[in-house]
Amino acid sequence: MNAMLETPELPAVFDGVKLAAVAAVLYVIVRCLNLKSPTAPPDLIYQDTALSRFLLKSCPLLTKEYIPPMIWGKSGHIQTALYGKMGRVRSPHPYGLRKYLTMSDGATATFDLFEPLAEHCIREDVTMVICPGIANHSEKQYIRTFVDYAQKNGYRCAVLNHLGALPNIELTSPRMFTYGCTWEFGAMVNYIKKTFPQTQLVVVGFSLGGNIVCKYLGETQANQERVLCCVSVCQGYSALRAQETFMQWDQCRRFYNFLMADNMKKIILSHRQVLFGDSVKQPQALVDSDLSRLYTATSLMQIDDTIMRKFHGYSSLKEYYEKESCLHYLPRIYVPLMLVNAADDPLVHDSLLSIPRALSEKQENVMFVLPLHGGHLGFFEGAVLFPEPLTWMDKLVVQYTNAICQWEKNKSQCSDTEQAASGQE
Repeated sequence: MNAMLETPELPAVFDGVKLAAVAAVLYVIVRCLNLKSPTAPPDLIYQDTALSRFLLKSCPLLTKEYIPPMIWGKSGHIQTALYGKMGRVRSPHPYGLRKYLTMSDGATATFDLFEPLAEHCIREDVTMVICPGIANHSEKQYIRTFVDYAQKNGYRCAVLNHLGALPNIELTSPRMFTYGCTWEFGAMVNYIKKTFPQTQLVVVGFSLGGNIVCKYLGETQANQERVLCCVSVCQGYSALRAQETFMQWDQCRRFYNFLMADNMKKIILSHRQVLFGDSVKQPQALVDSDLSRLYTATSLMQIDDTIMRKFHGYSSLKEYYEKESCLHYLPRIYVPLMLVNAADDPLVHDSLLSIPRALSEKQENVMFVLPLHGGHLGFFEGAVLFPEPLTWMDKLVVQYTNAICQWEKNKSQCSDTEQAASGQE
């Protein structure tokens, strides 16, 4: 009799279990997708100067909310995964000419040159010299999307193809791109300056490319001649500081480290005949034991220590990271510099963001822009689910450079007016 009375209560128990399971799943979804995170304008760290006030008026994106796609856009992991897997949606195919430059060590640097598709806002000749992220090149979708947008805003674009990154271009010397080697980027910039003597330059770097362009500008004052400004997006600033964070499982950085290392292994092995050949002559020639260690490497640090540092004869991984990072070159940059990172970038640890923050608090030419969302080179925009072809990042870089160009034109006009007035006196 008691059993019969208790039986009707069982469905209620099962309903409670189902409800708890659904609640748990919803909680996980909300946490993983970061749905409760607010949207807000990016954090801005800068000095109060006439230039910064002009930029705030001329660049609405600096003071406007960045609104990512509602369902998944607040997850830095999904933004990063979408960038890594598909780059961009409905990416255009800009037409460019590939240029080949022979380096002093026999390496062949390549870059793609894209002419402007419209008149620039200040009716001047301005060229963007662009350095992509690790193992990237001009054929990557995020680069194609940005170049197409820049062309339509009146910019000529020159995009470096990292040495060894293009699958159809063979190496002509036993050397690949490294974390901070500026040789190929410098050769491209010199070519542009010589070929277009009237052009002014806007320097743009994405991720690893941000490190390269900042290091290049800081290496010598001459590298900043004819440069209007520089924009760095999603770089980590110090490889030495970053190496420890890349081995941590926090924010899945160890997993991302493994994926990037696997990609680097494939690229290196695709050039194994040139890099590991018997005729290779370089400061520290690669040997068979290096090849064996490469096969078993599961992190970028292992690959850098086994292979990459030896291209330039560094005696240790620490020396390689110290010398190839832009950290000590940033204070030597005097042109307007915008440093952009995302607070939810799973690759760049929060501790590394103290570097651009401190720099922007000390130097008047530096502005640090930190939106809450965007991941690593994601910055997708969209209403609910589907992202738009153009990203917040694409628009911000062009908006900022347009404002700098206008600022420089206004300064030039004021100077001409003052000279004319003094001449009349």
